Amino acid sequence: MSQNNFNLQNFLPYLLNQAAEVSSLEFQNVYKQRYGMLRTEWRVLFHLGLYGQMTASDIGSRAKMHKTKISRAVQRLTERRFVERARDANDRRVEHLTLTAQGRAAYQDLHAVAERYEQSLMDQLDTDEAAALRRALGKLANAAPAGFT
Repeated sequence: MSQNNFNLQNFLPYLLNQAAEVSSLEFQNVYKQRYGMLRTEWRVLFHLGLYGQMTASDIGSRAKMHKTKISRAVQRLTERRFVERARDANDRRVEHLTLTAQGRAAYQDLHAVAERYEQSLMDQLDTDEAAALRRALGKLANAAPAGFT
């Protein structure tokens, strides 16, 4: 077996994943315990809460989630009366999604929790670190595939 100097603990995709998992666990407990939601469900809920009526395709583009995951999340949120669907008058394949009153209440509750939780995470960094982190993550999140192979 050959040895190499590859350090998994410093591999950027691994670090990003670890940071995402650690930083999201506590918030995950909130939306799961309060509303029985999965990660994709709260992401759909937040997109509709922030942007209003959207299609599943709109959410997929913004959230960078696969359409199958969005479809399952929308189905569960609809069954639980957080989201309602309306067929497009011109294209029956398209559904417009909106939050119900119950969905808006859940969104407002979780939005307040999310703001407090984000602040508690950012309190661990000084102002310069927080700004640099946001800039770096924004660049990585919006980067085009590198075509590295």
